[in-house]
Amino acid sequence: MNQLLRILEGIGSTVQLLLRAASYAPTLPRQFGRLIEQCYLIGYTTLPIVAILSFFIGSVLALQAGYSMQNFGAKQFIGALVGLSMARELGPVMVAILLTGRVGSAIAAELASMKVYQEVDALVTMNIPPARMLVLPRLAAVLLMMPVLTIIANLVGWFGGAIISSATSFIAIDPASYFATMRQQMEFSDVLNGLVKAEVFGFVIVLVCCNIGLNTRGGPREIGAAVTRAVVVSLILILVLDYFVTKALL
Repeated sequence: MNQLLRILEGIGSTVQLLLRAASYAPTLPRQFGRLIEQCYLIGYTTLPIVAILSFFIGSVLALQAGYSMQNFGAKQFIGALVGLSMARELGPVMVAILLTGRVGSAIAAELASMKVYQEVDALVTMNIPPARMLVLPRLAAVLLMMPVLTIIANLVGWFGGAIISSATSFIAIDPASYFATMRQQMEFSDVLNGLVKAEVFGFVIVLVCCNIGLNTRGGPREIGAAVTRAVVVSLILILVLDYFVTKALL
């Protein structure tokens, strides 16, 4: 019962934080500098690891698919398999997981530190709403950066699969055939569905991490606990939301 009450309390505080941040949306143009800073932290600093992992995920996917599909004479469809898998599922989910570890944990740590050391209270005393200054720019930035990161992840993953498909002897599919099959089997809606997933994942991750950070109580030890809680909750929500968003988009 206590655990259920804590979950309901967390959901309620997260919704309240979202409503408070949304009420300050008209002030976003005046926070352009903070928005650009958060876009840099969320997008640019996350891009290298997204590109590296996307390349190897696409490569491994092509390798595993080629090994399995050669027994059925269907290895010519590897391009379509890699393309659909990256666009609809692996791209947005992988970017969301990396965002949780790279950005979500940093947000939770920063806001928890500000809460523990009473910097948030100082903002309230100066009549500066934390939801406006600390939450709104981050939510806007993640909505701008998640589609960019997901598209890059998809492209790099597709090229990784093409390279491995042409370089592996038991697959031996040239890049032209690989991408031709991908174009034949994929539709724009497949990519769009993945982008919708990415937007939902990114928005929820940042909102949850901000809420957990701003609701941290206690001493310095609680900062680490808040970061751990934020990452664990975000990872669970990614998988739960993935099911419901996928079902809604089918």
